[in-house]
Amino acid sequence: MKGTGEGAAFGSRLLTALDARGSLCIGIDPHRTLLESWGLPVDVDGLARFADICVRSFGAEAAVVKPQSAFFEVFGSAGVAVLETTIAALRESGALVVLDVKRGDIGSTMAAYAEAYLDPASPIAADAVTLSPYLGVGSLQPAFDAIAAHGTGAFVLALTSNPEGAQVQRAIGADGRSVAQTIVDELGRRNHGAVPLGSVGAVVGATIGAAGLDFGSLNGPFLVPGIGAQGGTAEDVRRIFGDARAHVVPSVSREVLRVGPEVSALRDAARRQVEQFAFLRRP
Repeated sequence: MKGTGEGAAFGSRLLTALDARGSLCIGIDPHRTLLESWGLPVDVDGLARFADICVRSFGAEAAVVKPQSAFFEVFGSAGVAVLETTIAALRESGALVVLDVKRGDIGSTMAAYAEAYLDPASPIAADAVTLSPYLGVGSLQPAFDAIAAHGTGAFVLALTSNPEGAQVQRAIGADGRSVAQTIVDELGRRNHGAVPLGSVGAVVGATIGAAGLDFGSLNGPFLVPGIGAQGGTAEDVRRIFGDARAHVVPSVSREVLRVGPEVSALRDAARRQVEQFAFLRRP
């Protein structure tokens, strides 16, 4: 199973991957402190070695892997070249790649972002990308068009795990809905009629507490960060998502990466996380 953007729609390929490999997204976050703790130099060579270890550790086992673009970009064009290589290697290993870039803009700029990350002809294309909707969900239309054309996907920020997000995301609009609920509903309109699952997902943190969101309108996947180091647990995921749990993709980074750099230790940590969320795939 290659993690390509061609053929079946992303939502369908995602469910297949989750069923085959378990419900987990593992982040590749090569920030300075991790490079140092792994005994690697804080330079492009250390970045490349870090990424290669991650690919060898869980590229052939994880359903989804999420490189954080910023930690590659900080090394300039050479770092972006490492990111390109990493995406290609992960997809060759069979993992679906969600590129964490949180882009959001309007018009031709948004169209260029969509072409860069969601068109398989691009050297840095991934299976899906993270997007920010705070110029309006409609401003992301070029990305939605690319998703429809290429079978790729997106996860759009809705209710995130950082405490600062609540100021905007929990604000109530004139129609009585929170901003987060409005985003989920708008994404659901774009997933309408998709079978077995839409390709436009929402980012909803595991630390949101009693958010009162109606997840039933989405008909798409949920990318769920905030697990482990940020305080979210498997029980939080079970409580928050209830009957929508089969469409949840828990996202962990530090809980796995902190045990590196040994490949066997990283692989074992990833397997423990998959088992922790095994209930998501069970009836």
